Amino acid sequence: MSYLVGHWSAGRLGRRALRAIIEHPDLELAGVVVDGPREAGLDAAVLAGTGRPTGVLATADPAALLARRPHAVCHTAAADPRRPGRVADDLCRVLASGAGVVSAALPPLAHPPSADRALVRRLRAACATGGSAFLAPAPGPVADMLPLLLSGASRRVGAVTITEIACHGRHGAPAPRDLGFGGPIGHRPPALRPGVPGLTWGPVVRLIADQLAVPLDELAEDHELCPAPEAFDGPAGRIEKGTVAGVRFRVSGLCRGRPVITVEHVARLREDIAPHWPAPPFGEPGGHRIEIAGEPPWRLDLGHPGAAVPDPLATASRLVNALPAVADAAPGLHTPLTLPAVTGRRLVRPARS
Repeated sequence: MSYLVGHWSAGRLGRRALRAIIEHPDLELAGVVVDGPREAGLDAAVLAGTGRPTGVLATADPAALLARRPHAVCHTAAADPRRPGRVADDLCRVLASGAGVVSAALPPLAHPPSADRALVRRLRAACATGGSAFLAPAPGPVADMLPLLLSGASRRVGAVTITEIACHGRHGAPAPRDLGFGGPIGHRPPALRPGVPGLTWGPVVRLIADQLAVPLDELAEDHELCPAPEAFDGPAGRIEKGTVAGVRFRVSGLCRGRPVITVEHVARLREDIAPHWPAPPFGEPGGHRIEIAGEPPWRLDLGHPGAAVPDPLATASRLVNALPAVADAAPGLHTPLTLPAVTGRRLVRPARS
């Protein structure tokens, strides 16, 4: 079956998602909504970086997309701090029109029961009005489903840890400003301020806890900063000796005072920074690790060949590949666990010799 789908936003993540839609054999692009006037009027192929024009021109008016009655919309617009309610307004408009939505804009909706109640009520009402479904997968490609699948091969589970590892000094990878690289070691960067890590990763912890039937007492956050051993230049600019060159933070779900489910992020500007922290697997510059302490114990390492950070293409592809399942789903708010498994169906293309 072919699905008529729309796309909303054309930022760094959005352009990758748009290309995945254009190239997917089961998806037909109905329209593209963009935020800036410079992008309006451009062919979707220009925004996505593909060669062949699609004939679909980007527009700043969502009505043009919704008039085509798409089955689902891939939404990657970032929240605007000047208009905090705008994303919710846009999502409700799409859902009430009858189109399902897969969105990367609201990480707390990865676990609807713990999200803002007023927002959940609005989205559910819009789903009921349009008979549509909504999905906000966990950030990144591996944080939710893979740990749960691996836990199914255990007799006993003591703790689950999901680690994302990145070296921002490799291959010219950009260094996120909010991690505070190059700042004073005693200063807490914006990404580590109380409540910020939990806002993004807490829902993932709670989602896993629900599926493993673990009653959490609370969420706990902690972090470590590692200073530069000497001054050096890198993608974050000049890093002076003693300033921040490594960041590690965790969000843990506690049960009886002990961490049972933890999501952590390790970021460095050089491989030799904080050698006692987890290192990327297989000698790659970045990757993921899933560890289950139990019987039997498990460790699953995933490398990202040639990539210092997990490629946003992986996140974008997961959003796009979930569109058919969301288009066919019952109305309401969903998680990846209430939908059929999202796979690379119809994407196998044998390489030419």
